[in-house]
Amino acid sequence: MIALDLVAEQHLAVDASFDGCVAIVGPPGTGKSTALRARAARAQALDPRVAPLFFPGEHRFDSFAAHVLEGTGAHVTLIDDVEAQALFADACAPLFALDWEEFVSAQLDPEVPGLRSPGRFLDSAFRLIRKLLDARVEPQEFLTRALAGGTDFYAKPPNFADPALLMSIKGVYHDSLAVTPAELQRQYRREIDLAKILAKLYETYCELVVSGGRMTGRDAVDAAVRALHADARLRDRLHAAHRLAFVDNAENLTAAELEFLRALYGAHLSGVTLCGDPASAFSAQQAAGGDSGLNRAALRFELRKQHRSPLALELACRRLTSTEPIAAAEVETRLFLFRAPTVRAEAAFIAERVREWIDDGTPPERIGVLFRSIRAIEPYESALLDRDVPIVTGGDGNVFADRRALDALALLWNVYDPFRHEWLLRTLGNPAFGLSDASLATLCGEPPNPQTPLFVLTGEQAPTVRASRWDPKRDLRLGWNVVRGERDGELSPPARERIQRFRALRIGWLATMHARPIEEFARSVWHDALAREGEPGSARERAQQLVLQRLLARLSAFSSENRDATIAGVLKYAERRANSELESCEDAPENPGVRVLSVEASCGREFDRVVVADVRAGAFPRWYAPDAFLFSPRLGMIPKENVGDARASRTAKFSYYTFRNRSRERYNDRERRAFAYALRRARVSALVTASQAPTRGAHAPELLEDLRGAGLPGTQVLS
Repeated sequence: MIALDLVAEQHLAVDASFDGCVAIVGPPGTGKSTALRARAARAQALDPRVAPLFFPGEHRFDSFAAHVLEGTGAHVTLIDDVEAQALFADACAPLFALDWEEFVSAQLDPEVPGLRSPGRFLDSAFRLIRKLLDARVEPQEFLTRALAGGTDFYAKPPNFADPALLMSIKGVYHDSLAVTPAELQRQYRREIDLAKILAKLYETYCELVVSGGRMTGRDAVDAAVRALHADARLRDRLHAAHRLAFVDNAENLTAAELEFLRALYGAHLSGVTLCGDPASAFSAQQAAGGDSGLNRAALRFELRKQHRSPLALELACRRLTSTEPIAAAEVETRLFLFRAPTVRAEAAFIAERVREWIDDGTPPERIGVLFRSIRAIEPYESALLDRDVPIVTGGDGNVFADRRALDALALLWNVYDPFRHEWLLRTLGNPAFGLSDASLATLCGEPPNPQTPLFVLTGEQAPTVRASRWDPKRDLRLGWNVVRGERDGELSPPARERIQRFRALRIGWLATMHARPIEEFARSVWHDALAREGEPGSARERAQQLVLQRLLARLSAFSSENRDATIAGVLKYAERRANSELESCEDAPENPGVRVLSVEASCGREFDRVVVADVRAGAFPRWYAPDAFLFSPRLGMIPKENVGDARASRTAKFSYYTFRNRSRERYNDRERRAFAYALRRARVSALVTASQAPTRGAHAPELLEDLRGAGLPGTQVLS
């Protein structure tokens, strides 16, 4: 007996047969996940020997896919996309050096879209390969489709003078449609060369992944699918051990993940229970055509009774994402809208409201402040901390690029290499030492009456740096003056005392830099010279400590995985991470506090009160910014940039594709679903805020203004 308080429609889903595929669908808040967990518990109670697989959310298949591969004798190390991009950069290195035989023999023209900017080309190509892996498109299939799609498109081009097409794109890009047959043929040749280059890079990346055993979750899923198809005994053994599987948030299943389930449970997914809401899918990586398996299940149970969201929020979500009517009478006010003149004013309003909720008895953990992205939320974070509101961030934030983490990393760089002046200036100007601009300018100057060296040793090594990186032509005045003290006499007494203190501390740190583990070394340096933020026990102090804990955990993990790594390797690892757009951080469930999350990080979460912040065009939703090249299974490659002897900046095919495919509209529809998903995290009430004057909504919808103008019952506009 399952001791859960379930309603009748949930019981129907829980008690359904385990033969065949079962889908539990319904809007967020209808108890789908509760029913799924109860169904998994029922399976375990019926037969304790059953070892069902439970896949809750993001990265759900990674570990099990690695387990499948290890069953074939392969050694797999799971890595994230940042490390995978470094592998891909290795695959791209010969391309950027033009070392390919195809270039030497003139089989390929290096003048292809995007290649003029290697960094941007690498990012766009890696994003494309991730999408191809999610869609289970192999390198050879990709090339075949790209060649066929290009041939079909250019053999019979569309009407580029279509008035609807001309009206849909900006006037500045109309020249891309004024093409002659000769220009189309030239663009076709560039596109085919681009497809061949990308196919070779894709194939090389796959070879590196297999040979090295370092895989992302999507790489492991792809390899596991091939292993299961190739080895019937492995498939039968795993199926016998795990006859049932339960998948939550199935609306965001990729084609590769769905094929992984089919490889293990058959084409009809017998024994699999899928749980999700097709209308809530906002992941760009979801299965092609939205086929997540939910619509093909043998049994389908639709839950409608709302257990979480107040009616006012449900009305708002229906307004945003569908035309389905809903009866509404005497709706209690639960949705609040506020637009501030500035970001700081918006942040202050949010912080004051959150502080009021906490003072009125709402636990901080039951409050969520949700953003489309948490990469640039410092004004909001600062406003919350100013009011002593404890916070815990999670989502697409980059801990290595956090201001507090950079301060901590600067100290470690100062010990290893005092001639990295950007880090040295950061340390000396920070509160722990607090040198003024005038003092820093003095330290950057030549010492009085410098002695001209009689000769320079070209192999001379900079002091304290073991690996030779010394270049006598570099300007090292700041580093020398700090290390040697040659300009101490020109500093004010307080400044001189601080620089001498730093110098003495650094000498002590040097003695332990290579002798102690990175965790002990970093803790010692930070204890001695990192300024503490906030009063002891304050929210600001706890926020700083959380950042340092996350940073130290990542540095220690890297050092453990790479036992031969020196302090230089650790610091370069952190530097690479800080510059990556793929970095993210997970929630810290053991830390109490208001959750400040990106929408993706709120997946499966619920709060009493939710703030959906920074809801303005360009922030939520974000601007539609297509990559340097797109891929369509039917049309092949769609390059954006027109290169070579081109008069227009964009290709005709790109202008046509974005119009015919309604790319911007589809993107904005996903953003609307993401916004509705954020609203539905609230049990009691939701506050939607924005700042600055609204735009006309021509290129990105003004979601707050849509709700304001709708006049929905249960919604109040605050001033």
